[in-house]
Amino acid sequence: MIASLSLILLCQLIGEVAVRALAVPVPGPVIGLVLLLVLLLGRDRFAAFARGPLGNDGVESASRALLANLSLLFVPAGVGVVQKLDLLAEHGVAILVILAVSVVVTLLATVATFVAASSLLSRGEDGP
Repeated sequence: MIASLSLILLCQLIGEVAVRALAVPVPGPVIGLVLLLVLLLGRDRFAAFARGPLGNDGVESASRALLANLSLLFVPAGVGVVQKLDLLAEHGVAILVILAVSVVVTLLATVATFVAASSLLSRGEDGP
């Protein structure tokens, strides 16, 4: 399990380094997750990758353990919010407006993606 957690963290570290080195406007953990996905897809296609932490569902069991304890990872963020209550009081209305707008934009983007995917899939079922 330690090797699998190390692999997950190593992918995140590589993503952070790549983002900082290339000045890409994407969060480092996203790049790390893409790298981990590529490794997992490679493991399923090539037997040479199915060794060490990638073999025997090691990454999957480590990620399940992380997800089971995910709520603990929000404690530091909650403490940080409590420490900045003065900023929340000062900019609370602006934060609420931004949150509301971002929720609406996210919902619209989700609907647009669903509609586009649905139309592409229905076009594929109709045939030539």
